[in-house]
Amino acid sequence: MLRRVVGDRATLWLETSSPAEVRVEVDGAGAGSTRTFSAYGHHYAIVTVDDLAPGSANPYRLFLDDRQAWPEQDSEYPPPVIRTRAADDREQPVDLIFGSCRKGTPQVSGRWLPPDALDAFSRRLMTDPETRPDLLVLLGDQVYADETSTKVRRFLKHRRRNGHEGPTDQVVSFEEYTKLYLESWRDPEVRWLFSTVPSVMIFDDHELIDDWNTSSSWRSDMARESWWRERISGGLASYWIYQHLGNLSPDDLAADPLFQKVTAAEDATDLLREFGLQVDEPESAENTDVPYQWSFALDVGRTRLIVLDNRCNRVLTPGARAMLPAAEWNWFVDRAHGDYDHLVVGSSLPWLMPPAIHYLEAWNERMSESHRPRAAAFGEKVRRTFDLEHWAAFSRSFAALGELFRRLGEGGPEAPGHRVGAGGAYRAPASISVLSGDVHHSYVARADFGHAMATPVFQLTCSPIHNEVPLPLRPLMRVAWWPGVVQAVRGLARTMSVHKPALRWKKLAGPYFGNAVGTLRLDGQVATARIEGTTKDGTLHNVAGVDYHP
Repeated sequence: MLRRVVGDRATLWLETSSPAEVRVEVDGAGAGSTRTFSAYGHHYAIVTVDDLAPGSANPYRLFLDDRQAWPEQDSEYPPPVIRTRAADDREQPVDLIFGSCRKGTPQVSGRWLPPDALDAFSRRLMTDPETRPDLLVLLGDQVYADETSTKVRRFLKHRRRNGHEGPTDQVVSFEEYTKLYLESWRDPEVRWLFSTVPSVMIFDDHELIDDWNTSSSWRSDMARESWWRERISGGLASYWIYQHLGNLSPDDLAADPLFQKVTAAEDATDLLREFGLQVDEPESAENTDVPYQWSFALDVGRTRLIVLDNRCNRVLTPGARAMLPAAEWNWFVDRAHGDYDHLVVGSSLPWLMPPAIHYLEAWNERMSESHRPRAAAFGEKVRRTFDLEHWAAFSRSFAALGELFRRLGEGGPEAPGHRVGAGGAYRAPASISVLSGDVHHSYVARADFGHAMATPVFQLTCSPIHNEVPLPLRPLMRVAWWPGVVQAVRGLARTMSVHKPALRWKKLAGPYFGNAVGTLRLDGQVATARIEGTTKDGTLHNVAGVDYHP
């Protein structure tokens, strides 16, 4: 799996069936090698390839102990390549593909899902290499630990009969998590796509369990489950190996203490088991230390991408709930300032939801924190039943994110670190885009801060890549944008003293309920967003698009 390409270096991730020396050779220029590391009886490697030629797209081969393992002999797919950007890429467009929520099998609970949008994109890229993006951004629910396929459930039932504790339809241990990744990433089209397009990933709840870290009372309830400690440890350890390691640049890997310990250990099982438990320590308003930072940032050309952890490091203290603890929020604000043209924020949970749902979540947050026990219990039950846990349910974070975007978009001296324009004033970015998933439908919305602003701010939501929203919920997603419905729910929110947000937002496209992938092209000062859905025959067609610029 090709994960990061940074200048003349690239990283590739892989799992092997046994310990091996891994070597990558790139046609023309570039090579790298490493030894696999071991944990839980599995073997992994992340190889750094150096000395790549700038502005090139060259095929590569991967060897295990001098035996070519990729591409496979007699493969029907095009050769995988590593593409680098030009040495001076300031004028070169940036193309990002994004989406979330991908089931690894075509059938779930007896239902056949519509065609996989990632498969469809992969097939198009095979025939049209010019559509190759710079980066694939996967925004959560890459695997479903709590909604398993028939094949995985058979495996789980066998393990439960042999004494491995846990639900018969949900994974618990590290070994069980590996089956999810094996099932999903062995899809031939997706396997080829991952080998030739760099990718970054962030979790959402289903990598662990539905409603993960929705509230402090939820955490207390889960702690009483006898299998939960093994599940959270195995889930976070497997996420670190299968997804997070590839988000790190070569320099980040060299500076990561855990990675250095794991690769130096003969067997890293105990290290990773303890790590999985330690990083699940609950955050609080008083304790703002971050056990491990899952959020990350990178630059592609003149575009800055910051991907936020919306799950693990939440502050769940009633009255002080926050999407990120103070230290991580400060890190985010610092990275949001700088010398770039476009800011892209990856957030697994949409910042701008349909307005009626926004007010419902804000009302529910207040209700769940009521000093009346019955009211609080009712609010918590509603929260969990309807998954009311997006940015609106963390009202302080919602407002803070909007204020950050306003300050950046207005420019001026309160936005330190931005490029200095004519007259010494700080120049605002050309665009701000929030990429999200989770909600199993796609839409485009634009934020309105109540006055003319140099920078347009957009919410781009694309979900699912391969799943389905239940038919009864689709009308609710549509009417949640209707002004009359919004006013009614806003009236409900006012009963809990919920104030009107400092900004408004308007839907420009959607909602679209099929499987889809999103594209964001950033070219000079112009941003172009597009959502493409799958047809019945598994090809892509345009369902939404918008251009925006200062």
